[in-house]
Amino acid sequence: MQVWTPHVTVATVIEDRGRYLLVEERDKFSGALVFNQPAGHLEQGETLAAAALRETMEETGWEMELLGILGIALYTAPGNLVTYCRTTFVGRPLRQACASPPDPDIHATHWLDYEAIVANSARMRSPLVLASIEQHRRGVCYPLELVYSQ
Repeated sequence: MQVWTPHVTVATVIEDRGRYLLVEERDKFSGALVFNQPAGHLEQGETLAAAALRETMEETGWEMELLGILGIALYTAPGNLVTYCRTTFVGRPLRQACASPPDPDIHATHWLDYEAIVANSARMRSPLVLASIEQHRRGVCYPLELVYSQ
């Protein structure tokens, strides 16, 4: 009997003066360059918040401060039929620690305004990217204490 297990991921919505920090990466299934929030998988022994900070640094080179939680979403990717349980955090940039992100899968980082994101909506890695930005624009932000570890 095969046990179904969702993949636990984190993402961050980072906004500064009306622009959002996105990464451009190659989709492993289509080969196309797509946009995504800094995001990745939770590692064993890590908290969700620590994973969000780590993934943001690895993918963008930016240190950030977590301000809250945008939400939790389930998404089944059509390319691989894997279900992801994604916790999305809201953060603000503190400083760019390195110009080249250490993650070799990241093609580039971009600060894009909402209009540019909408114009590129067909190039988003998943519908969660634009949906998260739209939630942020509506002012959604839950306290970090919503998620805790024992």
